[in-house]
Amino acid sequence: MQSRTLLDKIWHSHEVAVESSDHPAILYIDCHLVHEVTSPQAFTELRQRALRVRRPDKTFATIDHSVPTDARREAYIDDQARSQVETLRRNCRDFSVPLFDLDSSTQGIIHVIAPELGLTLPGQTIVCGDSHTSTHGAFGALAFGIGTSEVGYVLATQCLLQKKPKNLAVHVSGTLGLGVTAKDLILAIIRQLGSAGGAGFVLEYCGPAIEALDMEERMTICNMSIEAGARAGLIAPDEKTFAYLQSRTYAPKAAAWEHAVEQWRSLKSDPGAVYDKEIRINVDDLTPTVSFGTSPDQSVAIQGSIPDPEGDTHLQQALAYMQWQPGQRLEGVPVDVVFIGSCTNARISDLRAAAKILKGRTVAEGLRLMIVPGSVAVKRQAEVEGLAKIFIEAGAEWREPGCSMCIAMNGDQLLAGQLAVSTSNRNFAGRQGKGSRTILASPLTAAATAIQGSLTDPRVYLM
Repeated sequence: MQSRTLLDKIWHSHEVAVESSDHPAILYIDCHLVHEVTSPQAFTELRQRALRVRRPDKTFATIDHSVPTDARREAYIDDQARSQVETLRRNCRDFSVPLFDLDSSTQGIIHVIAPELGLTLPGQTIVCGDSHTSTHGAFGALAFGIGTSEVGYVLATQCLLQKKPKNLAVHVSGTLGLGVTAKDLILAIIRQLGSAGGAGFVLEYCGPAIEALDMEERMTICNMSIEAGARAGLIAPDEKTFAYLQSRTYAPKAAAWEHAVEQWRSLKSDPGAVYDKEIRINVDDLTPTVSFGTSPDQSVAIQGSIPDPEGDTHLQQALAYMQWQPGQRLEGVPVDVVFIGSCTNARISDLRAAAKILKGRTVAEGLRLMIVPGSVAVKRQAEVEGLAKIFIEAGAEWREPGCSMCIAMNGDQLLAGQLAVSTSNRNFAGRQGKGSRTILASPLTAAATAIQGSLTDPRVYLM
């Protein structure tokens, strides 16, 4: 039998109809994740065509994008946000779709709660009307974002028309040093690939540096695959994956669990499998890394300098927007706001990392630090462990779960001209508020910056 990649194995096991020159493949979808922003039109289409949700038992919804993250959970920024939430509630009720609502102990950012609940499982196909669905690839699932019309197709048929992406292997060797995290690693990978280097590909991350990561770190890696233009990211499941999933609410139980694990062990690329493209990166010399422009691929070591655009129009525009000069050092630049949250870095390990630096220290005068847990479960765990107390005593805002300032559509946003260090995944012009400027960084770098009041290498607090 011909050697196959992990993508090949998952793809071919879900083909309802094989791709041909006349039409894409029809791919069966195991799990459909839904939120309030990209689903209303899809449910309207079902009503207009008198269709039902084909598999409500494989469809799961939550409220995350538009919901306020202060204590007033129903104090929406505008009528549109309120309508989105109320519409999702009505649609889930009418179509018998499970909803993790604001009063639920399982509410949170969709890409945080699905792994927490065991909805995300190895070998699955997973879709959501959200580009960062690639997060779930950390479990060896083929997970990708879809458009609103495609949300409707999956609701109605549990299938999707898709052309098979190509395989791109990202081999990562070496050992991450002090203060260097998965966020720094993925920023470095995106810098090497470029913002479109993964276009048309699924990125399969492999090698000893990837295997050394825990599951939450792997989720950070796969989450930002889309920022290199990729369709999805994949990491083969292993014993860490199985340990994370065991006893999760929706994970298989008893004999079914043993059978599932036996099957999951085969979900890895075969020796000799051929990729369409391969790149290699060694992390031994990697240092804390931050973005400097208006795209995640524009990044440098935190102790580095702004590069000369050398006739690069896009880079020139980015530097003008961010108000940088070529050769300018980033470390020490004053910052207005620090945001720790998003589906990239709002899990319990991210908050533990931030607390390690914030403990016993105080946020710099005049700087706003917002810490937004990714789920109710994360929030409660952080409170049990005393992390929330550390944040509050340091002068941070300890908020309720939601997407928050990552997408800035719920009232959590920057003012024009403000500069933020953010643990989120995107930094295009105006992403966190009209006229806002964003530096992407790890939770360690974000916390160190909040204490210092300026962009700071976290290693000064870790040595």
